[in-house]
Amino acid sequence: MVISSGESNPLMGDQDLHETPVDGKDSSDAERSDEKLQTAEVISVHSTVPEYRLYKRRFLGTFALVILNIVSGMCWPWFGPISNNMVAEFGVTLDEVNWLGNIMACVYLPVALSVPEIIRRYGIRRCCDLAAACLLISAWVRYAGTSHSLSRGGAYGVLFTGQFFSALAQPVFQVLGPKYSETWFDLQGRTTATMILSIANPVGGALGQLLSPIVGDTRQSILVLGIMSTVAAPFVFLISAAPPTPPTYSASKKTPGLLSLIRVMFNKSLPTDPPMSTRERVDFTIIIFVFGVLSAATNVFGVLTGEILQPAGYSSDTAGFMGAVLLLSGIVTAIATAPLFDRVFTSHLAITTKILVPVLAGAWLSLIWAVKPANTAGLYAICALIGITSVTMLPVSLELACEVTRNADGSSSLMWFACNGFAIIFILVEGALRAGPDANPPLNMRRALIFNGALVMGISASIFFLRGRQSRKQIDRERQQQQSISLSTRGETTDT
Repeated sequence: MVISSGESNPLMGDQDLHETPVDGKDSSDAERSDEKLQTAEVISVHSTVPEYRLYKRRFLGTFALVILNIVSGMCWPWFGPISNNMVAEFGVTLDEVNWLGNIMACVYLPVALSVPEIIRRYGIRRCCDLAAACLLISAWVRYAGTSHSLSRGGAYGVLFTGQFFSALAQPVFQVLGPKYSETWFDLQGRTTATMILSIANPVGGALGQLLSPIVGDTRQSILVLGIMSTVAAPFVFLISAAPPTPPTYSASKKTPGLLSLIRVMFNKSLPTDPPMSTRERVDFTIIIFVFGVLSAATNVFGVLTGEILQPAGYSSDTAGFMGAVLLLSGIVTAIATAPLFDRVFTSHLAITTKILVPVLAGAWLSLIWAVKPANTAGLYAICALIGITSVTMLPVSLELACEVTRNADGSSSLMWFACNGFAIIFILVEGALRAGPDANPPLNMRRALIFNGALVMGISASIFFLRGRQSRKQIDRERQQQQSISLSTRGETTDT
């Protein structure tokens, strides 16, 4: 056996000398040792790539959030189709009826901004527990306001308080939708999950407009809403905070929160904040304003449906049906298109907005001339077109905002804040623009429709300046590819 000098052998530490085998058997043993060493090195390198998993329990949480979103969404437009009946039975004014919806928008604003911080500190589940408790309280406080023993002012005050508690619950279930889908779903299901959770609230709005005028008089109607809220609240126990192993790289990151996004938007970010380029900040600003105005227009139409259509000769039932057609047509379209955005048009969210937003703006503008007597078919067609475009845009806009900010709950919070902020402006301005009792027809809302159409058209024009690069999806896709390569390499080394 010959001893020779050479490079250090990794299997023998830092020795400067090693034995060089001369016979065939020893040479074969050395080759096998080298193969084992290479395998160990490969496994060591790829073991740093994190593993991602999906859990079936994500569907239970999604189902529970859908139910809670639907019921909480009923509360805002519930009094819209029966506004004139409320005036007759409770002795209140139309503006006071409007404030039963307006209070929800006012309370929504600070609550929506606080949701990301609650999620960051206590998690998704505890946040939902608080909202479910508020939903249950609102149901029976509101029903207490229907007592005949109360004065006009007392009854209205109790109804107002019930709506206040509903306003505490609704933003929680609505804002955390994109965060829940990011936490529990992968790239092949995230947009669909966001779609399901985001349209659940409009579904509630549609059902609220449909059910409120047909379940009896106003007091029976309020009782039905209370019963549905009570049945929905226990579904919160199906919601879990987070999976043991995240489904994507984005889900594995700590929730940055709203303050982080605000710092980044004002170029005052900390090293721990998800970075945004100047172009991404411009894109997010465009998304906020377009989403806020278009969503507010849809929500306010639900609240003012009866006041807009009844002066033109349509019944409260017809007003409710038109509001329901608007939302339900959009829901069907969103359900059909969301899987396409997950698997086919996954990288074309910005192009989608540039196509749908102008169509939607034109539909809102056309209502100025469409709201007239004996135009039922035309109004149904316009309502369907508004629903198809606006509800489809909900998940697309929310996901696009997550893409440019890499901050799911913070971006969702600001977008829904903008929606409800504009809704307050719309309701107050359109209420002030209502014609007087001497107009033809009396109390018509033509000037309000002009304001609505002009503002929607003006803000929507900014969508053509949107770039909308999907940075979050690109990062997640790269990490997913790394995991696939790692698993494939492990399989090959195991077979060897």
